[in-house]
Amino acid sequence: MKMADIRKKAKEMGLKPPRLTKVELIRSIQVAEGNFPCFATAMGYCDQFNCMWREDCLPRGRTRSAG
Repeated sequence: MKMADIRKKAKEMGLKPPRLTKVELIRSIQVAEGNFPCFATAMGYCDQFNCMWREDCLPRGRTRSAG
């Protein structure tokens, strides 16, 4: 997701964060949604298959599915 889209989502949620990196901004959104701020912390595996950030979070070709 492009940074402009992430900033737009943050604004729609009423967030007015200072200038943040992509990772920091997404984690702020996760917290505002009531979720754990886990963006970009997975070590090659993530069980949050419905997360809107999943594609940006895990490097392509390095994700493992459960089971």
